[in-house]
Amino acid sequence: MPLNYLLRRLGVFLIVVWAGATVNFFLPRLTPVDPIQERLLQAVSFGGAGKTDMEAVVRTYQARFGLDQPLWKQYLHYMGDIARLDFGVSIANFPSRASDIILRALPWTIGLLTAATLIAFALGTLLGALLAWPRTPAAVHYLSAPFLALSAIPYYLLGLVLVFFLGFTLRAFPLGGGFTLGSLPEPSLSYALDVVYHSIVPALSIVLTSVGFWALSMRGMMVNVQGEDYVNYAEARGLKSRDIFLRYALRNALLPQTTSLALAMGYVVSGAVLVEVVFAYPGVGTVLYRAVQTFDYFVIYGVVIMVILAIALATLILDLIYPLLDPRITYQR
Repeated sequence: MPLNYLLRRLGVFLIVVWAGATVNFFLPRLTPVDPIQERLLQAVSFGGAGKTDMEAVVRTYQARFGLDQPLWKQYLHYMGDIARLDFGVSIANFPSRASDIILRALPWTIGLLTAATLIAFALGTLLGALLAWPRTPAAVHYLSAPFLALSAIPYYLLGLVLVFFLGFTLRAFPLGGGFTLGSLPEPSLSYALDVVYHSIVPALSIVLTSVGFWALSMRGMMVNVQGEDYVNYAEARGLKSRDIFLRYALRNALLPQTTSLALAMGYVVSGAVLVEVVFAYPGVGTVLYRAVQTFDYFVIYGVVIMVILAIALATLILDLIYPLLDPRITYQR
C-alpha cells in the first residue's frame, strides 16, 4: 500500500471527524440561550441535589468550557476535550462522567447489533442472490415473501409484537432487560448464556426486519452482474451452474454489498434506540434516549462523537481494504 494513499485516507478521516465534531458543537449554540447552562440552572431549581452542589457543577463547566468566554475559546476547549475523549460530567447523573456512562453501555450495543447485523447480512445476501438466479427453485421465492413483507415494518413495532407473543403470551423469553434481575455480572458461562437469552428477542426483531433490505439490495446487484461479459463467457465455456453462481456472479455482486455492510457496522455504536427502549436493553440507545429526556447534553455530545468516529473509521477501513477485494480498483486512483 503506497504511503501517499494511506496519508490521503487518514487526512480524509480527520477532516470528517473534525467536520462532524464542529457541527456537533455549533448546532446547540444556534439558539439565543446556551442550552448547557440553561439545563444546569433548571436542575438547580428542581432540587434533588443541593443548590450548592449544582452551583459547583456550573462553576466546573464554566471553568472547563469557558461558557462566559468568546465562542472561539469555547470551541478550542471543546476540540481539546474531544481529542482526549473527555465529554465532561453527566448533568443527570452527577458526578458520573459522560464517557464512563457511554463506555458501560457500549459493549451491550456492540454485542447485540453486531450479531444482528451480521446475521441479517448473511441471510439477506444469500436470499437476494438466490432470488436473482434463474435456476433457483421456486420454493425459495415463496420462502422469501415473509422476509420482504417484514422489511416494510419498523423494527420497534415488530419488537412490540414479539414482546407480546413471545414474552407476555407464551412466556418463552423475558419481557426486557439485558440479564436477570438480581444476578451479578461475572465472567462465567451461566451469566453469558443469560445475556444471550435476554438478547434473542431484540436481535430477532432487528434481523427479521433487515433481511428483506439486504435481500432486495443483493437481488438488484445480481441482476446487473448476470449481464456482464465474464458471466456470459463462463456460461459459454460450459462451467457448472454452481461455479458460475459462486465464483463469477456472487463474488462480484458482493463488492457493493460489502460497502453497505461497512457503513452499517459504523452505525452499530449508536444503537437501535427504539428497540433498546422497547426491551429496556442497557445499551447506548437507551443511554441516548434518557439523555435526551433529561437534557443531558454532554452525554448526547459523547454519543454523537462516538457515532462520527465509528462511521469515519469504518469508511477508512473500507477505503484501505477495497482494492484488495476488487482488483479493478488500485491504490493509485
